[in-house]
Amino acid sequence: MNAPTMQAYSQTPINVARGASGTDFAYRRVGSRGGVPLVLGNYFAANMDDWDPLIVDGLAADRDVVTFDYPGTGGSTGRAPATIAKLAIDCIEFLHALDLTTVDFLGFSLGGMVAQQIASSHPEMFRRMILSGTAPRGGEKLTFTELSIDDLKDPVTLILKSFFTPSDSSQAAGHAYLKRLNRLVADRDTPVTMTAAAAQLRAIREWGEVPTTDRYATLKTIQQPTLIVHGTKDIVVDSVNAIILAENLSDATLLILPDASHGAQSQHAEVFLANARLFLSG
Repeated sequence: MNAPTMQAYSQTPINVARGASGTDFAYRRVGSRGGVPLVLGNYFAANMDDWDPLIVDGLAADRDVVTFDYPGTGGSTGRAPATIAKLAIDCIEFLHALDLTTVDFLGFSLGGMVAQQIASSHPEMFRRMILSGTAPRGGEKLTFTELSIDDLKDPVTLILKSFFTPSDSSQAAGHAYLKRLNRLVADRDTPVTMTAAAAQLRAIREWGEVPTTDRYATLKTIQQPTLIVHGTKDIVVDSVNAIILAENLSDATLLILPDASHGAQSQHAEVFLANARLFLSG
């Protein structure tokens, strides 16, 4: 008898879990239950529909994968936090709402900042983590003075410009990525508001402020095995931040992907998935 076919991420309905504070967290859950779940923390001004289904389905091929919206973002209620510390507290509340006590965590960009905060303040929550296109607290070039909320009004142009390099092969990967995002036609998530995006931008900028002493102190408290993934030409979060993470974390593996900007994991999906699945199986 043939094994049951896994439900694709693009066909997975949105569910809601109520946290202890009364926040309703919108989430999707796909893959096989059992084992340590993998929770995905999203990037700036993104909702669950912005996860690449190729990546989610690849990760969910042999494990339980959970995506969710931060408070005040997408389908989740509440107010969007303006600090990474508060975002981390809210993410822990979401995990508790699903009765998840220990998870693996993939944090992309903003999500990677949240992941570092949780790994430091609540180490018991994480077994392993993947940090993709992200930076440490007080990292390099995290003021984002050139980024305007108005840029979000043209998401296609913004994605092709910031997630992919100008090369023909990278732009082709960008168009393929956008095509995959359009697979989801039913039960779509709620668009991210400009208010929520502005709060998240404040959180990222606050995270980027350089401490006056012991700049990378937070990293020295993180003991979880970590896979760091970054593009060589990331124009959103400078690639030097991946080197800083690798040098200061106690148990880190660094994967640098060529001719890639902020969407490195989608441009090089096959390589990323092979490395991520091997790392998470450890």
